[in-house]
Amino acid sequence: MLAAEMAGLADDGRRARIATYTIGGGSRSITAARDFTVATLHRWGAAERISDIAVVVSELLTNALRHALPACGDTRLRRRIRLGLVQLGPCVLCAVSDPSTTAPVPQTPGSLAESGRGLQIVCALSDQWGYTTSGQAGKVVWAVLGQRADRGATHHPSFGIIGRPA
Repeated sequence: MLAAEMAGLADDGRRARIATYTIGGGSRSITAARDFTVATLHRWGAAERISDIAVVVSELLTNALRHALPACGDTRLRRRIRLGLVQLGPCVLCAVSDPSTTAPVPQTPGSLAESGRGLQIVCALSDQWGYTTSGQAGKVVWAVLGQRADRGATHHPSFGIIGRPA
């Protein structure tokens, strides 16, 4: 819920719907999480931006698996990557927690590069995105899709909020 508060999602009196999913390390973990996301959004009746949300979840999880999981010898490997979905009114918050405290930074890959565009995709599809850290406990990277949020936010130094410029 901290990420929801930081994203500025107003509580309009409705109860938030929350769903969580723990990512396994297998090759089908992203597909399974995407399927979980799609099924959850259908169950909530929140299918308006389901394709965008599924892509954002895939990119956030791919980044966590690729960049945040430590090397095999590190004892933090036992720490999981978790997906959280929160629906507050017309907005859906997608949040991925991982064991790394390294801030996510959008890259500018070369035109022939086969990777490096994940956060650019998240930025393009979401209304707002950002991350929070909690010391050595890792971080949560989140994105909000739905009702258009403040489109002028670009970075908040205290919280690491990064949004799409107007």
